[in-house]
Amino acid sequence: MEIACDESGSEGEKLVGGVTAVFAHAAVRFSHSDAAACVESLRDMIKSPAQEYKANHLLRTKNRWALLWFLGPDGPLAGRARVQLVDKRRFLASRVRAEFGSVTGPLELYNDLLRARGPRGALDPLFPAILRAVAQWGGPVSIVHDQQLSLTDGRIRQLKELAPRLESLVLADSQFDARVQVADFLAGIARRVAEEELHGRPDREVIELLMPFVVGPGMWHA
Repeated sequence: MEIACDESGSEGEKLVGGVTAVFAHAAVRFSHSDAAACVESLRDMIKSPAQEYKANHLLRTKNRWALLWFLGPDGPLAGRARVQLVDKRRFLASRVRAEFGSVTGPLELYNDLLRARGPRGALDPLFPAILRAVAQWGGPVSIVHDQQLSLTDGRIRQLKELAPRLESLVLADSQFDARVQVADFLAGIARRVAEEELHGRPDREVIELLMPFVVGPGMWHA
């Protein structure tokens, strides 16, 4: 089985004080032709001249009907997509409690402390997200992942050691692989919608459509 993955909101081990509050990791199981057809359908709907579409194209108010189609039960994702959502502050707080037993004081200080104490990359939510993605799909899994500087050859070897069912992990540019672009859409949409909910602006209609794809306990996986 080959799945295509992408993330949104990745800032490495910087879990607080960054640009994004939520990390999202999406995995889709599409053939090249089905993914290309999905992207082409969105182009026909949205009609933007942009060379590469991103999640923000679907999230524009004028394109809401395309967003609802993309996520809907009769849309292209039904039955072949999953997304993980991580509230970064809750994720960091859980790590602090595991290390120190309680959380007192600003989380920013703990973020810096844990980064200094642990091995490089230990706080990056990308790596556990990839391991969970492998576990969520039955049988041996090959991953085509959007390019990420943190996914070095050494880190990929470590992931394969930790997840024996991970047969391969190769990096691809979403601009040239429609499957990765579809995963990019889902990750970006899910992150933005989750952050809006965190800030007290929930989009109930879109959340309802997203929920069948969200894996983990409830809306948040920490």
